Amino acid sequence: MNNLRSRILALMLVVVAVVLAACGTPSKEDVTKKLSGKWNDTKGYELQATMEIKTGAEPRVYDVEVWHTKPDFYRVNVTQDGSGDSQMIVRNEDGVFVVAPSLGKTYKFQSDWPEQNSQAYLIGSLSEDIIADANATMTEEDKTYIFETVTRNNHKKVLPTQEIHIDKKTLLPKHVSILDENKEEQIKITFKKITLGTDRQTEDYAVEQSADEEKPQKDPKADAEAEGAEAEGVESEDEEANTEDEGTEADSSDEQTSFNTYYPTVEWEGVTLIDEEAVKTESGTRIFMTFGDAKKYTIVQERAMPSDNSLPVSMDGDPVDLGFTVAAITDKSIRWESDGISFFIASDMLTRDEMIEVALSMSAGEMK
Repeated sequence: MNNLRSRILALMLVVVAVVLAACGTPSKEDVTKKLSGKWNDTKGYELQATMEIKTGAEPRVYDVEVWHTKPDFYRVNVTQDGSGDSQMIVRNEDGVFVVAPSLGKTYKFQSDWPEQNSQAYLIGSLSEDIIADANATMTEEDKTYIFETVTRNNHKKVLPTQEIHIDKKTLLPKHVSILDENKEEQIKITFKKITLGTDRQTEDYAVEQSADEEKPQKDPKADAEAEGAEAEGVESEDEEANTEDEGTEADSSDEQTSFNTYYPTVEWEGVTLIDEEAVKTESGTRIFMTFGDAKKYTIVQERAMPSDNSLPVSMDGDPVDLGFTVAAITDKSIRWESDGISFFIASDMLTRDEMIEVALSMSAGEMK
C-alpha cells in the first residue's frame, strides 16, 4: 500500500513539474502577441540605433534616429559615422520626402512608404514581419528570444532572411541581423535606446524644419577668430597671393569636384568591366563605367552639387530604401545620392532586384 502511494505521489510530482515547465515556457504565439501589443499599441516611439552595412568591400557604419507618431508620421535620420553628411526620410500628411540637408535638396515621392517596404530600424515593421511569416521560428537563449523570419523589403531577394533578437525582460529588440541566401550577416541594426509612448506634434514632421535642424551650424567665435587672423595676414600675403591666384583657384576647383570612384563588388559569372571613361563637365568630372557581357549595365557617378532650390523636387520611379539612403528605381534605372556623390545605374537587361544588388555593393576603391 505504501509503495502504491509512493508511486502515485511520484507520478503527481512529475505531472506538476511538466505543467509548471510548460507554463514557464511561452510559445511563439504567446511572445508574438505580447510583442505586437507592446510595439504596435503605443501612440508613438523614438529610438537611436547603429547600422552596419557589410555589402561592400569595407563595412560602413551609420547612426540612425527614428521618430514615429501614429498613424503615419515618420522621421528617420541616417548619418554616416565620422561624417557630417546625413539623409532623412520624412513621411507626413503631404507625402514621403527624402531630405539631403548638406546639399540643400529635398525629393518628393508618390509612395506609401513604409507600408510595403519593411525596415529593420522600424520596430512596428519588425512586429509585422513576425506576424506575416507563418513559418517564422523562435528560439531562446538565456535572456533573449530570437525570431527568424523572411524579410519584406525591396531587396528581399538579395537579403531574404533576418534574425530579430529580443530582450526577454523588456520585450524590446536588442539587434537585428539581415542575412543573405548563405545565411551570412550583411546588415546589422543595433538598438541603443528605445522610448515608447512618445507623441510629437504634426509640425515636428515638417520637411522645412527637419532640413533646417540638420544644416551644419557655424561657430560665431571660430568665425571671428578666422576673420581676425585673415585681417592680420592680409598685408604680408598680398604680394604672394597675386602670384598664386590662378593656381589656388584651380586647386580649389579640383578639390571641390574630385571624388573617390566607386565600383560594384557584386560578382556575377561572365560580367566584367569593359570600359571606364572620365569626362570633364562644367561642374567637374563624370565617370562612366560599362559592364558586360552576360549582364550589361552602365554606371554613372559624379560629385553631387548643392542646390539653391528650396522647393521639393518630384522623383520619377519608386522609392527604394537601401539602408544608407533612399534611391529612385524604375524598370530600367536606379539613382541615388550618398557620400557626396550622385549615382545612376541604367540597364535594359538587369531586373530591379539586380540593380538593387549592384547599388548595395558599391564601394570606394579599385576594381577587383
